[in-house]
Amino acid sequence: MKQDDLTKAFKEMLLQEKFSSQISIVQALQEQGFENINQSKVSRMLTKFGAVRTRNAKSEMVYCLPAEMGVPTASSPLKNLIVDIDYNSSMVVIRTSPGAAQLIARLLDSIGKSEGILGSIAGDDTIFSTPTKSCTVKSLYQTIIQLFEQEL
Repeated sequence: MKQDDLTKAFKEMLLQEKFSSQISIVQALQEQGFENINQSKVSRMLTKFGAVRTRNAKSEMVYCLPAEMGVPTASSPLKNLIVDIDYNSSMVVIRTSPGAAQLIARLLDSIGKSEGILGSIAGDDTIFSTPTKSCTVKSLYQTIIQLFEQEL
């Protein structure tokens, strides 16, 4: 089977929002005839397509695809997933809807050092972002606020 068939089957499976582990994705793809699929290949595909684990309608933690593929942009609906942005003396803390933190952190990290972002760490619904040496925390906070056009 071709790579395009694998990609299509993979995306269709994640749209079902019922796969809670990479192994379950591997097994489902193998059942569909993709014999040379393994956990590391699934892991790479999840990363490539920006898949995240989030709660489905049954409150189960499952893998799903974001509404938009690739690196998100600030003009996308992702800005609607931000609940709160605040800061202290060492970092900016961004609270998001459940399951959205990794997507938002990916956007922040794609902006990078040129905008004062040294790096970001994301959990399920919280992001810690720290500034570069040449940027203050307050300046980074204001940059992030402007990025998402929030009035917080």
